[in-house]
Amino acid sequence: MADLDKVFKIGVNLNASDVHVVPGEPFIMRRFGKLMKSKSPPLTHAMCKKLVYELINDDQRISLEQDLQLDFSYEIENLGRFRGSAMMHQNGMSAIFRIIPPDIPKLSSIGLPATVSKVLDNHQGLILVTGATGQGKTTTLAAMVDHINETRAHHVLTIEDPVEFVHPLKKGVVNQRQINDDTRSYKNSLKAALREDPDVIMIGELRDLETVSLAISAAETGHLVLGTLSTTNAPKTIDRIIDSFPPGEQGQIRATLSETLKAVITQRLIPGVNNDKMVLAVEILIGTLPVASMIRDGKVFQIPNLMQTGKNVGMRIMDESILELLKANEISEEIALANVENEAMIKAYLSQKPVSAPVQTKQA
Repeated sequence: MADLDKVFKIGVNLNASDVHVVPGEPFIMRRFGKLMKSKSPPLTHAMCKKLVYELINDDQRISLEQDLQLDFSYEIENLGRFRGSAMMHQNGMSAIFRIIPPDIPKLSSIGLPATVSKVLDNHQGLILVTGATGQGKTTTLAAMVDHINETRAHHVLTIEDPVEFVHPLKKGVVNQRQINDDTRSYKNSLKAALREDPDVIMIGELRDLETVSLAISAAETGHLVLGTLSTTNAPKTIDRIIDSFPPGEQGQIRATLSETLKAVITQRLIPGVNNDKMVLAVEILIGTLPVASMIRDGKVFQIPNLMQTGKNVGMRIMDESILELLKANEISEEIALANVENEAMIKAYLSQKPVSAPVQTKQA
C-alpha cells in the first residue's frame, strides 16, 4: 500500500475535491472550494518525490524527469480513482490529486436540468461543456456518456488525459483511450477514431487548433462529439473556436460550426448556503436556427439576448441559474451577488422578498 493511500482515504471521507502534496507544507485538501491544511508535519522535497514515485511506473518516472511534469491516474479498489498532476518547481516536486468518485453520477443528481438529456438525443453534432478549471466539466461528461451508455446501443469512444471515470458495460460499448498509454495524442486518436465505427466521440479537452478542427469534422460527418473548453460562457466559447483558426478560414468555420453546434453547457460550482457543499449553476445555449444564423453572420454578440428569450427550448443565462439557486435557498444572498454579472437582477428579487416577522415573546 502506498503511503498516500491513507491520505486519499481521509480526503474521500471529508468530501474533499483535491489533495495537494507540497514541499514545506503539510498535506493540504480542497474542501467545498477552500484549501485546508492538515495537522501533519511539513513535507520535504525528498518526501514529496517518494510519495509521487510510489504511484507511478518506470516509464512515467522517465517522462516526469524529462518533461518536468506528468499527468497520470491512480486507483484504490473500493475507494475511487485519483487524477494526479505532478510538477517540478523552485522548491522541488509537488503534486495535486483530483478525487474521482467510484460511481458515475446521474445527470439529475449533479444539478443539470432535463434539457441536457434532451440534447443528448442528437445522433450527430457538437456538444461542448465549458467552464473554468475545477467546475465539474469532467463529471458532467462522464454523466453524459453514462446516460448514452444506459439508453442507446451505441459505440462510445473516449479520448482522455488521463482516464478518470471508468465506464462499465451497459446497453452500449464504451472504449476509453488514455493519452500516452493507449494513444500518442488527441490528434492521432481522433484521426483513427473515424475508422473505428464510433457513434459518439468524447474528447477530454479541445486543447489546440488541430483537435478542434478534427472534432468539428467528426461532428460534420455524422458523429455526436462531446468535448470541453475552459471558457466562461457560450459566446466566448464560439469566439474562441472561430478565433483559433487563421483569418482566411474563419468564414468557412463559422458556416460549419453553425450547422454542427447543438449545445454549449457552461458550469460554475458555487458554495452552498451552509458552506457544506458546492452547488451547480448552469448556462445553456441550444443550437437553434436563429443561433446558427448569428454564428454564420458573425453576430455572436447578440446570442445572450436570444438566450434570455429562448427558455421554451431550454436556454438560460448564468445569472438566471444563480437566481434560481437563491430562490431555492441553495446559496446565500452574498454568494449570489458575488457571482452574477447583473447585480440588479438579484437586488430586484431581494427587494420584493418578504421579510420574516420577528418572533414575539410573552411578557412576564
